[in-house]
Amino acid sequence: MRKGFTLIELVMVIVILGILAATALPRFVDLSSRARENAAKGVLGSVRAAVAITYASNAAYGAANPTPATIEAGMFQDNQVPEEPYTPSNAVEIGTGTPTGTTGGWYYDSGNGRVYINHTAYSTY
Repeated sequence: MRKGFTLIELVMVIVILGILAATALPRFVDLSSRARENAAKGVLGSVRAAVAITYASNAAYGAANPTPATIEAGMFQDNQVPEEPYTPSNAVEIGTGTPTGTTGGWYYDSGNGRVYINHTAYSTY
């Protein structure tokens, strides 16, 4: 008596593994875009925190307009404006309202002190 697997059994195992791979692969591909999105939100939060700390410091010292005029390297521990993960760029554009560009980096609304990712696809964060 011979022991082993038949060709049909081997083909069925390969088909089942293919089905499992086809259902699991999209989840792993989506993890990459989610990781970048979460990294962008985290860095955006740190930039916003730096602006808030500068605002609080200016207000404590009695500045007439405590809102920072721009985002600058001195606001951060390592003296560098963090890179925005999508482009990656650490450029800062100053304006009012929400960003309308696609250049990447940061968009700083100097009127109210809000910071956005300078890309229309990601400015909702």
